[in-house]
Amino acid sequence: MYERIARKAREMGYESAVLPEAADRLSAGTIALVLPNLSNPFNLDLIRGCQAQAQAAGFLFLLLATEESVHVESTWLMELSQTVDGVVLASPRGEDENLQEIAANVPIVTVNREVEGLSGIVIDTPVGCAQGLDYLVSLGHTTIAYVRGPEGSWTDQERLSVLSAAAERHGISLAPVGRFLPTMASGAAAADVVELSGATAAIFFNDTLAIGALTRFKGRGISVPGDMSVIGCDDIFGAAFSEPPLTTVTAFGEEAGRAATDLLISRFGQHDKSPRVDRIATHLTVRESAGRSRTSAADDERAGTAGRSA
Repeated sequence: MYERIARKAREMGYESAVLPEAADRLSAGTIALVLPNLSNPFNLDLIRGCQAQAQAAGFLFLLLATEESVHVESTWLMELSQTVDGVVLASPRGEDENLQEIAANVPIVTVNREVEGLSGIVIDTPVGCAQGLDYLVSLGHTTIAYVRGPEGSWTDQERLSVLSAAAERHGISLAPVGRFLPTMASGAAAADVVELSGATAAIFFNDTLAIGALTRFKGRGISVPGDMSVIGCDDIFGAAFSEPPLTTVTAFGEEAGRAATDLLISRFGQHDKSPRVDRIATHLTVRESAGRSRTSAADDERAGTAGRSA
């Protein structure tokens, strides 16, 4: 696999740079952060964390985005395996086998993807999403949509698995919808699909999708949270200022970036290269975009009226 990628890259005109000997470097080396996109504001926190730790340790910092392309990801990783000292690979979309082969040539630490044989940092958003579902159930919602993320997203599959188990435990219906890129424009399209699903609440793959959906719901005259409750994921800057303020899973991107970079640097000087995966906890932050279901609220009102009549 690796040789095939290398051959294709040479055919496309790529040439590999050669790292100078350690004694000739002005820095401790070079660390690359590879992201699936730059459209998700959450990635800015990840970048800040990685860059801060890399620079603190005297490493040059290189940033690349694959724009959700498996081909671009594979090509860049092949090139980086010959030009940098280590890679922090966030939410990779490629196959495990390909990542393992490239990791044989350059140290790789993943973020939000467990790959056998590789070290990584996992932000435990599936647990936070399950908290979100529990919260919606407590508000009387019995049909909840999960708006899925892009193809190849390991965290999306993990969240779907955890949410499905939680829905079964509560005896409610979970409606997975679509495969959406994490953009506001995709959020608008997702809002239409959620409305047609019959759900009264939705958990979105990330805040960017959720905020795009809020705008679409408002344009269609769908009240949030009166007609539809919305929960996002990541707690990006701006989630607290959306209309209405977004209930979301708070994930700590900067902390993840720092932890991944520290883990990568620690690999350089260790004889024991045994893989290690660390987890960062998340929690649900309740704001105003999630409320009681209309059915549940109506039942409460009828019960109150009956009580007063009695």
